[in-house]
Amino acid sequence: MSIRIPRAPANSRKSPSPARTRGRHPAFPPEALKFLASLARNNRREWFQPRKQIFLDQLRAPMLTLVAALLDDMADYAPQFLRPPEKCIMRIYRDTRFSSDKTPYKKNIAAWFACGGLEKTSGAGFYFHLTKDELVIAAGCYMPDRDQLHKIRLALLNQHTKFRKLLNAPTLKRNFTRFEGLELSRAPKGFPPDHPGMDLIRCRQWGVGASLPASVATSPALFKEISRRFRLAAPLIHFLNAPLLAPEPTTRQPKIFRLD
Repeated sequence: MSIRIPRAPANSRKSPSPARTRGRHPAFPPEALKFLASLARNNRREWFQPRKQIFLDQLRAPMLTLVAALLDDMADYAPQFLRPPEKCIMRIYRDTRFSSDKTPYKKNIAAWFACGGLEKTSGAGFYFHLTKDELVIAAGCYMPDRDQLHKIRLALLNQHTKFRKLLNAPTLKRNFTRFEGLELSRAPKGFPPDHPGMDLIRCRQWGVGASLPASVATSPALFKEISRRFRLAAPLIHFLNAPLLAPEPTTRQPKIFRLD
C-alpha cells in the first residue's frame, strides 16, 4: 500500500557531487534487450543452454562493468557497501522449490548492493534491474527480519520527523516516483496507535523506486541515471541501517564479593 507523504518544507539542499567515474559510459548493447525479450518468450532450459554464452557476453559482462563503476562511485558516499562486483549481481536462475511457477530463469538481470555487516538480502541497500521493457532503480529496506523490523520501528518513534524530511527532499521525489511501504492496517503490537509517525511505523518495508524505459540501459546515460539516484537515496539508506548496525547494549554483571 502506498503512503501519502506530506510535502516537505521548502528548504534548500545541496546537489549530489559529480561522480568520480564521469567520462565512463558503461552500458548494455542493444542485443541485451533482444536476448531478454527472447528469454521472456522461451523460458526453458533447452532454449537457454545453447545461448548461455550470448547471455554471458551481452548481459553479464556489461553488468559486471556497470556494477564495478557504481561501486567505485560509492566509495564517496557509501563506502561500507563496497565488495567485489560479482557479489552484487543476482543469479539469473529462479528458485522454483516453493513456487507454482516452474520457469527456470528470471526475466531480468539485477544487482543488489548490501551493507557490510548485514546479511546479503537484509538491511537497507541499493538495487536496480533491467527487463526487456524497463529499467527499475530502487533503494530501501525490503526484507527485514523480525528483529530488524522492530529496531527500525523503534528508531522511527523518535526520529519519524527526520525520516519524513528525507523522504520529502525535492530532488529525491523528482528522481524516485514511488514509496514502497507495505503498510499494515493497524499499529504493530506494543506501539501507540495515535503516534504522529504511525503511517511510517506501520510499514513492513521502506523503499523508494523509479522506472525508466529499457532503452536507457543501452545509452551513455545509464551510469548517470543510476548513480544520481543512488546518491540521493544514500541518506535514507544510512538512516535505516543505523539501528541495525548499532552495537547491542551490554548489561553489567553484578559484582560478586568474597567473604573470607
